Amino acid sequence: MRPIALLTAAAAVLLSGCSATYEHHAVLQPSAKLQMSKSVLIATPADGVYGARQYAGSGNQTTMAVRAAFARYVSSVDVSVQCRDLACLRNLPNGEQHGYLVVPEVLHWEDRATEWSGKRDKIEIKISVYDGETGQSLASSIITGKSKKGTFGGDHPQDLLPEPVNSYIQSLYY
Repeated sequence: MRPIALLTAAAAVLLSGCSATYEHHAVLQPSAKLQMSKSVLIATPADGVYGARQYAGSGNQTTMAVRAAFARYVSSVDVSVQCRDLACLRNLPNGEQHGYLVVPEVLHWEDRATEWSGKRDKIEIKISVYDGETGQSLASSIITGKSKKGTFGGDHPQDLLPEPVNSYIQSLYY
């Protein structure tokens, strides 16, 4: 009986490290659902850093994940590569023509060699949604993710973006 219990416990430990984990922390709960008829303009955040290392392209990867998530619900999604904040988006010639202005921010980006170190990749992304006309904050959330422990290489922090970002954006519409 004891060997079966040990095997079951070992399998449970191994399987618990086989999937990525995500969390949402609402900074501002939306008071109403977003409207699918309104267009979206998304800023491009600065690249993420961990310690002294900057992860080139991580800001753009974050923007593309946010863009893909919004594209499921609206017909017009634009990206501004020169803007990183709300003030810049509002000052664009076409900024006020969009129903929603979205400002993603990379708070933490950590790419680890999980396959040999056992340390997980980690992300922390803040997504803030503003009314395009008034600039009023409508919703904001911090999304965190950790990669699975059981990996054979090839996983990266950007692989942690689609699932929680899609889930959060979906919650804004439904």
